Amino acid sequence: MTKVVFMGTPHFSVPILTMLHDEGYEILAVVTQPDRPVGRKKVLTPPPVKEEALRLGLPVIQPEKLRNSEELQEIINLQPDIVVTAAFGQILPKELLDAPTLGCINVHASLLPKYRGGAPIHQAIVDGQTKTGITIMYMAEKLDAGDIISQSEVPIEETDHTGGLFEKLSIVGRDLLKETLPTIIAGTNARIPQIDDEATFAHNISREQERINWSNDARTIYNQVRGLHPWPVAYTTLNGENVKVWWATVGVTTSDLEPGTVVKIDKEQFEIVTGDGKTLTILDLQPAGKKRMTAEDYLRGTGSKLQIGDRFE
Repeated sequence: MTKVVFMGTPHFSVPILTMLHDEGYEILAVVTQPDRPVGRKKVLTPPPVKEEALRLGLPVIQPEKLRNSEELQEIINLQPDIVVTAAFGQILPKELLDAPTLGCINVHASLLPKYRGGAPIHQAIVDGQTKTGITIMYMAEKLDAGDIISQSEVPIEETDHTGGLFEKLSIVGRDLLKETLPTIIAGTNARIPQIDDEATFAHNISREQERINWSNDARTIYNQVRGLHPWPVAYTTLNGENVKVWWATVGVTTSDLEPGTVVKIDKEQFEIVTGDGKTLTILDLQPAGKKRMTAEDYLRGTGSKLQIGDRFE
């Protein structure tokens, strides 16, 4: 029986862990990030992978930092045949990469070498891509640069957002790994070197990337909104206060007013002109200090004084 150490953290990783368990692999340990404070009340919350591991009765290791840690040596001492990672959130040190007889493999949410890094799903949508996928790859010291074992392509639909695409790709990753692992164990798998010159990068989303620039065209802003939904969420400012834009669509109105200007207000929504003269229709938002709400609720309450001509910065 193949001995596995699994490393992952968010919901994306859960179906992959469950599959390994259900397929009968001997999971020696599940390695995940430490519990973190969540929400306004800062409630200490375990990562989804830990919750699933405990449900399955599997031992859990939670290093704050893996490199030069006691937990690193603990994992190596388990002598796994293979280490499987999926959105773990830390770079593996060389001594771990070299330890398993079958190597360390990663389930990465892009068609490598495109979108190496920690936010490939976000970035693909923000960039307006029409396809993405899953890559099963050998891990190397360089970020997401290891040899490709297998890939599966997934279309990005017009209304896809990051949350929904995470779920789709998680299932595709589970199924592709289920199909690929037996070939790795048998030594019959492909091993395709990446072409570094074709690589693009998707680093973790910065605060600056969350801010809407109304001088951009409507399609670009729409892609930004859906690429940052439901986390970390795009935002703008009105009268010096931040407003999160949870959901929006490209509007049908055109205007030559300054980008960021409110040009139309209906009962259920309002439209803001963008850099190409088209509008973004705001459907779901969150004013500073308030809960997320529909545009209709906003216009009835906090935003009742919003007028055509008001400008979002």
